[in-house]
Amino acid sequence: MPGALLSALPTIDFANFGDGTSEEAREIGQKFFAACRDVGFAYLINTGIPQDNVDEMFVWSAKFFRLPMQTKMKAPHPPEGSKHRGYSGIGVEQVSQMVFDPTELAAIRAKSPDFKESFDIGSPTSPSVENIWIPDEDLPGFKAYCMQFFEICKAFEMNKLLPALAIGLGLERDFFAEYHSLGDNQLRLLHYPEAEAEVFESGKKGRIGAHTDFSTGTLLFQDDCGGLEVESPHQPGVFIPAPPVPGAIVFNIGDFLMRWSNDTLKSTLHRVRAPPRKEGDSGMTRERFSIPYFMSANKEMIIDCLPGCYGPDKPKKYEPINAGEYVNMRLNATY
Repeated sequence: MPGALLSALPTIDFANFGDGTSEEAREIGQKFFAACRDVGFAYLINTGIPQDNVDEMFVWSAKFFRLPMQTKMKAPHPPEGSKHRGYSGIGVEQVSQMVFDPTELAAIRAKSPDFKESFDIGSPTSPSVENIWIPDEDLPGFKAYCMQFFEICKAFEMNKLLPALAIGLGLERDFFAEYHSLGDNQLRLLHYPEAEAEVFESGKKGRIGAHTDFSTGTLLFQDDCGGLEVESPHQPGVFIPAPPVPGAIVFNIGDFLMRWSNDTLKSTLHRVRAPPRKEGDSGMTRERFSIPYFMSANKEMIIDCLPGCYGPDKPKKYEPINAGEYVNMRLNATY
């Protein structure tokens, strides 16, 4: 794996994590914690999520987005942002960074709507929101594979990622399990269509502006187009590329976990830059696919500051908050 490509962000190797009880697991947890504290982003390798499964999920995503619009609209995203399921067409969602005023949000959407389409899937046992699917006959196998991939990601989260984070924080390795036991997470398929390069250069269209994620954390799978950029931990306002690396997953901390940790862990701004031009056609950009998996705490849980993240010299900055109410507040601002 080319080390130069990984130099901008730390790399965490889960190869020897096992069940989280070994000395190697403790060292992995400490390295993971340092990455979350200092950068908020990391490449994760040897996670146990097979690359073949990732590749197949991208194949299904492309099949879905190439369906006719009338077919995709059989699974429309509800108007409420908190009901984050189903299909959203180009320009429906507008990512904003901690903006909640309706008038201000409308102005942001009008100026440069996000030029992407998406399909959102959650746990089939979610107590709050049901999945919205196109009929099976419109794309046989799509629903089944989406749910299979959802569970593959959830297994890594519960068996390795959250235990490693707990170990790094000096907590019992199963500390986060009860807070995430329902797996009320979100798998998102994203498609950034090709377009005339001029519309991005003129500002008429945007990919995704600088923002942070909402929840505990995100696993991001990228195609080979790239485009993700992360704010430098050493130079605020300067964004560095986080290029796709075969076999690696990009992980980042969400605002909810930063709050939970009393700002010990870092939720870092990131964006998707304007796409590169297609080879041999200087007037059009490449299309891009990506697949984020958002990990969230159980919605009914009340969270207070994590043990070890406050004390006489570091008082609590935030009041206890309901996990579901916090995330819904952020989601409603995007629709």
